[in-house]
Amino acid sequence: MSEQPNNPLHGITLKQVVTELEARYGWNELARLIPIRCFESNPSIKSSLSFLRKTEWARIKVEALYIRTFRE
Repeated sequence: MSEQPNNPLHGITLKQVVTELEARYGWNELARLIPIRCFESNPSIKSSLSFLRKTEWARIKVEALYIRTFRE
C-alpha cells in the first residue's frame, strides 16, 4: 500500500466514517447537518453506506464533515 500523506482519510473506511459520525451526532443531527434522505428517512448504517457508495457528491459532504469533526 502506498503512502498518502495528503489524504486525511487514508486507512479509514466509509463504514467507519458513518459509524463514528452517527455515534457523535445521531441521525437527527446528521440529517440537519447534511440533508440527505439516507439520514432523514428510516436511517441505518447499511442503507447510508449503500447510498453514499453510489452518490459521490453526498459521500464528499459526509467525508468533509468527518474531517472537520475528528481531524481538525
